[in-house]
Amino acid sequence: MTALLWVAMAPAFAQATPVGVWHNIDDKTGEPKAQIRIGETAGGLNARIEKLLRKDAKPDEKCDECKDDRKDKPMVGLEIIRGAKKAVDKEVWEGGKILDPENGREYTLRLTPIEAGKKLEVRGSFGPFGRTQTWVRVQ
Repeated sequence: MTALLWVAMAPAFAQATPVGVWHNIDDKTGEPKAQIRIGETAGGLNARIEKLLRKDAKPDEKCDECKDDRKDKPMVGLEIIRGAKKAVDKEVWEGGKILDPENGREYTLRLTPIEAGKKLEVRGSFGPFGRTQTWVRVQ
């Protein structure tokens, strides 16, 4: 009976990871801004914008504010998360950076799956200051 319970619960545990496709939500409107795919590489987690969802989004939009190798790159395909790694003994990924393409700034990153992996708390911080957004998994 116990083995059967573990098999039934396996999909819930498999989803308690940031890897997957997410909608980030606009703080002001509550509407999805972009579809983002988080993947795993040898260097940790990374994420790219797959699709812009804002009503005013332009298909050829570029990251004008970026200051590194992403400067003037198209927003669709833009890597916005680099190098997050799973913390030891916690369901948290940290140590990487997240880019805000609207202002070109990079922030220290912390990713925490919540609600059995259906949502993701994404915290970007700079020193003691930071902001947390909740992203929603695309089913």
